Amino acid sequence: MTATQKEMQDARLPLGYRDFCAHLLIPLNKCRSETYYLPFKCQDLRHDYEKCQYDDYLRRMKEAEEKKRAEE
Repeated sequence: MTATQKEMQDARLPLGYRDFCAHLLIPLNKCRSETYYLPFKCQDLRHDYEKCQYDDYLRRMKEAEEKKRAEE
């Protein structure tokens, strides 16, 4: 699932955060602003977002390794 450019623009996401996991960041930021950024609130949303970021990192590293091996 991905967020559209319009959704990211409406959510006022900075360009650096408009990535593969933006669809999870939009509700997380909304929850954070509604709960005044309390650290114990929105934990499930934050965990989902961080897991997505980690999985995306692993995917990109795997692709880089495969590309590196193909060049050798």
